[in-house]
Amino acid sequence: MNKVIHCAVRRDLTRFRAALDQFADGDRARAAALLRAWQNFDAQLTEHHEGEHEIAWPALKAMGVADTSISTFDDEHHAMAADLAATRATMEQLGRSASRADADAAAAAMAALETTTVTHLDHEEQETEPVLGANPEHPAYKQMSKQFSRRSGIGAAGTFFAWMEDGASAEERAALRESVPGPVLAIIGGLFGRRYRKEVAPVWATTGSF
Repeated sequence: MNKVIHCAVRRDLTRFRAALDQFADGDRARAAALLRAWQNFDAQLTEHHEGEHEIAWPALKAMGVADTSISTFDDEHHAMAADLAATRATMEQLGRSASRADADAAAAAMAALETTTVTHLDHEEQETEPVLGANPEHPAYKQMSKQFSRRSGIGAAGTFFAWMEDGASAEERAALRESVPGPVLAIIGGLFGRRYRKEVAPVWATTGSF
């Protein structure tokens, strides 16, 4: 599940970079659409890194991940949060102005956010995936999974599932279904993911190959 989430994060960052490169000066409809997509991404990434700090890090420590690694992850999260805030400001400004100059500013901020975020994701996966793969029956692993499943309400879960599936590869979809039963995805993602599919997914349908 963690790697599927990371894939969705990487995918959106690539989409934003392409969309901002293609932005036409004065296109207010496009600026508004990109702001909607950004607000979803901002919420998803913020929820993910805050959930890791609250739930995942204690579980990983219990499974043997060193305190020094967790401290480094936290430092990377702080850097990511700072770049997220900077990018948020530029995307909101683009939403107000729809100017090419502000699209360029947003693109620069997005590039910095992408570097910081992908660096962290790569590092986290390198250090934690072997531990998680070796301890599927560890009590801390099971407790972590339960806590994450209870963290969000059903509406937020529907948006989350719809976001993860939007543009996912067949391999990513299969991995998602290993973690979440198909009927749950169909019901929660289908019913409560409608707003994402209506308001955000079409934003990417007009961006290059996305």
